[in-house]
Amino acid sequence: MTDARPNSSSPGAPPPTPSPPARGPWGAVRSFSSLVKLSHTIFGLPFALAAAVLAHESARTAGLEGLTWVRTLWILLAFTTARTAAMGFNRIVDREVDAQNPRTAGRELPRGVLSVRAASLLTGLAALGFLGAAWALGPLPRLLALPCLALVLGYSLFKRFSWSAHIVLGFALALAPGGAWIAVTGSFAGWPTPSLLMLAVASWVAGFDVIYSLQDEGFDRDRGLHSIPVRFGTRGALILSALLHVVTVGALVALHLHAGLGLWHALGIGLIGVILVYEHWIVRPGDLSRVNKAFFDLNGYVSMAYLACVLIDRLL
Repeated sequence: MTDARPNSSSPGAPPPTPSPPARGPWGAVRSFSSLVKLSHTIFGLPFALAAAVLAHESARTAGLEGLTWVRTLWILLAFTTARTAAMGFNRIVDREVDAQNPRTAGRELPRGVLSVRAASLLTGLAALGFLGAAWALGPLPRLLALPCLALVLGYSLFKRFSWSAHIVLGFALALAPGGAWIAVTGSFAGWPTPSLLMLAVASWVAGFDVIYSLQDEGFDRDRGLHSIPVRFGTRGALILSALLHVVTVGALVALHLHAGLGLWHALGIGLIGVILVYEHWIVRPGDLSRVNKAFFDLNGYVSMAYLACVLIDRLL
């Protein structure tokens, strides 16, 4: 859950001059939004909504109410607050490391735009908001809320001792479609469908996070931090990323066949496959200049394309 601020400074450059705290309510809103990269919600939220749409049919078949506008709003709130809490916690625990890394030294906490106290308050409120939304969604979401919150917060600590942090991040975001399914159906009924979608999301996120982390391979190695690029090198990391994305497409194909979905869903899988192939085409061991394009633009297209195709498929 990192941002892609271009590394315009050399490794030996001094850190940026601290900026004064954001002034005025809108300035504070912009700073908090930037702190947690609110725009990155586009990566995970469409898959959660797609899972909710698929869960609606399962719930209706079982004689349940299914997806309502109220339940949709609670799902949106649960996803957004959980992600905000996770990003806020990440920025707090990584603030000293971020200050040392020229690529991330311009973030809000290292620059002094926001205080640790303010970031902690945002993180705490977001965590409470997630727990409240889970409570409103029913008994099973209430039961699972705390373990899920622990996982999405704990991701930030993994790179200090394990290169599997990318996988952990993938599973943290994969909780979103699983949680949306449970929020609509109220149970684990029909579990193969959300499980396959969770596997697709987990491998997709882990794969593109590996690509993104290539930017910090040298820095992480020097500081004793762990990542797949540090453990396996640039070429090995790109191979593992590609294999993870093969799993993504395979899981979506298995989901398609298991759930008996239609042509539009199949077209969505094909489109995602093309986008992922292009993503790996433009990022090569000798040329990492387009990592940001691969991270932001292409993966945003993946999530939005999948939601659009699921909606069209189910409506038609």
